[in-house]
Amino acid sequence: MAQHQFQTEVSRLLHLIIHSLYSNREIFLRELVSNASDALDKLKYLTVADDAYKSINFDPRIDISFNKEAKTLTISDNGIGMNEADLIDSLGTIARSGTKAFLEKLAGDAKKDSNLIGQFGVGFYSAFMVADKIDVISRKAGEDAAWKWSSDGKEGFEIEGASRDSQGSTVILHLTDEGTEYTNRWSIENIIKRYSNHVAFPIYLTYDEKEWDEKGEEKGSTTKTDRINSGTALWRRAKSELQDEDYNEFYKQLGHDSDAPLHYIHSKAEGSLEYATLFYIPQKAPFDLYNVDYKPGVKLYVKRVFITDDDKELMPTWLRFVKGIIDSEDLPLNVSREILQQNKILLNIKNASVKKLLAEFKHMAENDSEKWETFVSQFNRPLKEGLYQDFANRDAIQELVRFKSTAVEKWTSFADYVGRMKSDQKHIYYITGGDEKTLKASPLLEAYRARDIEVLIMDDDIDDLVIPTLHSYRKETPGTDGKTESQSWELKAVNRAGADEELGEKQDKAAEKEAKPVIEKLKKALGDRVKEVKLSRRLHDSPSCIVADENDPSIQMAQMLKAMGQTTMPDIKPILEVNGEHPIVTALKNIDDEERIADTASVLLDQALLVEGIKLQDPADFVKRLNRLLAK
Repeated sequence: MAQHQFQTEVSRLLHLIIHSLYSNREIFLRELVSNASDALDKLKYLTVADDAYKSINFDPRIDISFNKEAKTLTISDNGIGMNEADLIDSLGTIARSGTKAFLEKLAGDAKKDSNLIGQFGVGFYSAFMVADKIDVISRKAGEDAAWKWSSDGKEGFEIEGASRDSQGSTVILHLTDEGTEYTNRWSIENIIKRYSNHVAFPIYLTYDEKEWDEKGEEKGSTTKTDRINSGTALWRRAKSELQDEDYNEFYKQLGHDSDAPLHYIHSKAEGSLEYATLFYIPQKAPFDLYNVDYKPGVKLYVKRVFITDDDKELMPTWLRFVKGIIDSEDLPLNVSREILQQNKILLNIKNASVKKLLAEFKHMAENDSEKWETFVSQFNRPLKEGLYQDFANRDAIQELVRFKSTAVEKWTSFADYVGRMKSDQKHIYYITGGDEKTLKASPLLEAYRARDIEVLIMDDDIDDLVIPTLHSYRKETPGTDGKTESQSWELKAVNRAGADEELGEKQDKAAEKEAKPVIEKLKKALGDRVKEVKLSRRLHDSPSCIVADENDPSIQMAQMLKAMGQTTMPDIKPILEVNGEHPIVTALKNIDDEERIADTASVLLDQALLVEGIKLQDPADFVKRLNRLLAK
């Protein structure tokens, strides 16, 4: 018998599950059944795709039984099984369980935290909420040896040789006193029907049914085995046979989520290609939505045989929040992952599915404002990624993305903006940067407010990357002759050097001449900290602002690229614009004290950076210069 220690974080996880998440403990059965289903899926695929496994006599099933006297609950399957290395790797090692990410996500709310268990692949450990010891007896398909894994969920686990008649795994829970409520036919059947009714394999429950004589006295019992789930491929059933409740419960099992989905899309295609899809939009964004190693949400089946749930090619990256099923009748069962990535059939299904989802999003936006508000709050940023990545669908996506604005409090679209534009306005104006509050207070907006021109507020960190690639917003409208007419509006960033020229203000030669000595003083004082100092035509109240050269990335963009590991980025120098009529600027005309000019110039630049939400390189120097000016 070999002794093994749990990794530190696994031990911490077990402690949390046992002591903190106990209020929602019935999910342990959902997780163990889900694990058994995955094991059956994997072996089913091998028996049709791999000659080495075709000789296995495979009749997939999950069996549940209990012993009230011994206080045990047993869940067994005849799936792929595990050998000694698999048991160590899967049940005792953080790398395969997602434990670290799970621990980082815990919020302290027992019900919410327990819902995360399945999402992070740590479902097996939930069994320790009801058991003080667990035995797992497993035999891997194609191997003769079986192994027994045992643990009390405290310090570690033991592994020793065992015996099992065929491949698969048997999980034996030694229940605590509170856990004995699950040695009951009705409680088990109720949980299975609630969480696992649409698991694609039959689930059987074995129990003893008491027999009674004519006087109503117990005379014995009979052992019975009943199937307790429907076990049908729900996505292959006709929509007319299904209710919202059916879709919702299947989603909870598929997505390891206790909440109903925000929306679902069920479709079946027949013709040159035959396939069925069932897609779900979650109420909340997946925990790993912005991780590079995110878990794909769509599973691929061929003729109802599970192929993979780990292929990021099934959906575009920007739609990684979608969960669901693709089931094709035309792909070969032995299709490999390498073939999948270049398969024309799958590419056609993928393209059609994307268009179907976009059409559903559009319908939601036009017909269900409450649901759409939830969708935008969770998935607006991935839609913006689609603008950047998915050129083929860009026109459809740009109708769906939403922005904040200086004109309205709610989310708004390009189409809404255009509908509010003044008749003589030629461009769509926007500002990118840190956060909504900071951007709305930016001095750069003063001239636009004075002219009652709406500016879109773009405070996502990817806006600086995505929006400039659009260049313009194009809208198709029905013409008077029945033909479609196309209109286009160029997108203009207000924090660019040339944006002020679009406002229609003429250069004031006299003002430029009068301000020239001050501009020269500021240029000399700031040196290479700025690319240029110029008189502003956009400032009304503020003394200064910064803008980016038309050919340079913004400072925010440069900072984001550096944070992403871009080490070859040159230092981006801003252009400082000053308000020639502001008292601070006019006062410099009569000052020759170089230290005072240097302090004023530096403070004008630093405060302009701060207002745009940009971190100062030397805050202490800013404070020191500000204090000297205040003292004078």
